[in-house]
Amino acid sequence: MTNEAWGKLREELIKRVGRNNYATWIEPIRLAELRGPLARFEVPTTFFGDWVSRNFSDHILHELNAAGREVARLEFFVPSSGAVRMPRQAATPAKPLPKLSQRRAANDDDLPGASLDARFTFDSFVVGKPNELAHAAARRVAEGGPVTFNPLFLYGGVGLGKTHLMHAIAHELQARQPEMRVLYLSAEQFMYRFVQALRDKQIMDFKEIFRSVDVLMVDDVQFIAGKDSTQEEFFHTFNALVDQNKQIIISADRAPGEIKDLEERIKSRLQCGLVVDLHPTDYELRLGILQQKAEFYRQQYPGLHIAGGVLDFLAHRITTNVRVLEGALTRLFAFASLVGREITLELAQDCLADILRASDRKLTIEEIQRKVAEHYNIRLSDMIGPKRLRNIARPRQVAMYLAKQLTPRSLPEIGRRFGGRDHTTIMHGVKKIEELMATDSQLSDDLNLLKRLLQG
Repeated sequence: MTNEAWGKLREELIKRVGRNNYATWIEPIRLAELRGPLARFEVPTTFFGDWVSRNFSDHILHELNAAGREVARLEFFVPSSGAVRMPRQAATPAKPLPKLSQRRAANDDDLPGASLDARFTFDSFVVGKPNELAHAAARRVAEGGPVTFNPLFLYGGVGLGKTHLMHAIAHELQARQPEMRVLYLSAEQFMYRFVQALRDKQIMDFKEIFRSVDVLMVDDVQFIAGKDSTQEEFFHTFNALVDQNKQIIISADRAPGEIKDLEERIKSRLQCGLVVDLHPTDYELRLGILQQKAEFYRQQYPGLHIAGGVLDFLAHRITTNVRVLEGALTRLFAFASLVGREITLELAQDCLADILRASDRKLTIEEIQRKVAEHYNIRLSDMIGPKRLRNIARPRQVAMYLAKQLTPRSLPEIGRRFGGRDHTTIMHGVKKIEELMATDSQLSDDLNLLKRLLQG
């Protein structure tokens, strides 16, 4: 086969495996010999040949035969060091390790494994006070310069933008440095691939893949808690990448120190970088998100009008998370377009009745504790812990007071959430704040501000 013919075949392979996989795995190999039913390829390393034979051999065989070559077997070899053989099988070759999202090209949607969502970019991320620090930190990492904090650890509740920022970082890195190897996956996928590698006796392949990337991004890391073997491998992978000065970005639903059953050495490692909390959305941020989304839908439904006050109403009423908020607006525009009606407040109330009922927010004691700890700049663990220092005891009493005022929980229930304290301790804390409110104007201002923030 001539170089020209092989070049045309490679063009077809791009279409079959995607530009990302092609650039990473196909482009580096060279067709060395085509003899009868055997095609031999030069590869950079034995591991590289193993990976190509397991994951792309069927595609290569198909294109060779489509080009008129009756090839039944492929052979991959490192020059002067023997060959990696892959006998032709009737069925698709086993793929013990699923393909990984090692991107080498921007704008490539044909990603194996944990693909990136094209919608989740920095341009589509609405910035407000609750997420401005997380956004700024993500932007800094996405610039791809010298690693300044490692890892970047993003945490917060469901639908607050952690995954959006993770995807945005990956998109930006690939746009700036297309040659960079960025691996994004969930903690569950990391665990699955590790277990599969153990089962198939390919643990060295697993280690080589995960430790050869430039940027490792692991979403929802809390899911490896309690999985001893996976935690062990994660710890060693983490250390290996840090030692190479490679960037690590992690997300979770809570701070490292609050993840139960996570090994202390991993908690310590995760806390050695920059830990950033994405706070629950406030009214202004929710309104901004709705305005951006509504502008997009106005372009999709050019004849559809949305009355004044509707977005303001939704921003006030739907306070659970951004996904629910955006889903509500999507449903509203779709319904209005189907029935051919203007989007009014009345239509929104009828169309979204179930979401509005579910979103009548039930404030939790944990939310109150977190918001008060943030306001007074103390650690959440100190608030529920035994320390009695004034700068901790007073915020603790404020949180007790707000929990009594803003939730239906009984005093014993509140006490249990404050480190197992007795209900009489809660009563004393509530009474103390009530007494101080009459004389301490600063405390009254703090309470009013906290109530506004907590009630959205």
